[in-house]
Amino acid sequence: MAARFEVRHQPAKGYHFVLIATNGQVIATSQHYETYRSCLNGIDSVKRNAEAPIQDTTASA
Repeated sequence: MAARFEVRHQPAKGYHFVLIATNGQVIATSQHYETYRSCLNGIDSVKRNAEAPIQDTTASA
């Protein structure tokens, strides 16, 4: 089974999505969106930008 996005709805909070790994664990949770369409746009944004580089800010100066 591949990783998947799940769209969830909470009354008075709106929609958000979670990214679930192949082992069933949640690996990312989004902000809350007012509309379902905005939530889907957020998923599309993650898909487009998933190739982003890592910026390590833990290294000491």
